Amino acid sequence: MLYTRKGDNGTSGLFGTKERVSKDHPLFEALGSVDELNSFTGLCKAYVREHNEETADELEQVQEVLFIVQAQLAGSTMRVTNTHVNALETVIDAIETTIEKPTSFVVPGATMLSALFDFARTVTRRTERAVVRADLEDSIELHAFLNRLSSFFYALARRDAQTSGKAEKPPTY
Repeated sequence: MLYTRKGDNGTSGLFGTKERVSKDHPLFEALGSVDELNSFTGLCKAYVREHNEETADELEQVQEVLFIVQAQLAGSTMRVTNTHVNALETVIDAIETTIEKPTSFVVPGATMLSALFDFARTVTRRTERAVVRADLEDSIELHAFLNRLSSFFYALARRDAQTSGKAEKPPTY
């Protein structure tokens, strides 16, 4: 069955509890934002897989951790750890050695893929804000992971534009 009817009254349950909570609670905003981010990461993965299997695999690893983020938010004992943060930092550091770092803001959209990655970065930032508003205890690694994730998408966007030979321009203000 693809529906339960349990949420028809505007409430939902959390992992390991029988308590029903209003769907407008900040925790559900955070869960929904992570779900949206995971789905958008999947779109990026599907698009990039045709060109770069390694990046597609990195994006899939991100998706796996985003499921842990959701589980942690929902009350599971699963946790984002420093191992997840360090793994993402390793990938970012590797990308950083292959690109010329921008010296200013750049106008997104040099390539379709760089635009997708920049959009993923903004969805990540919104998700990060929603998770902060959910005000979880013991979530420093979760916050660190989301913070690094926006840097990961930024690095991917810059790398794609540069490897495609497309110049990224700063805003003219």
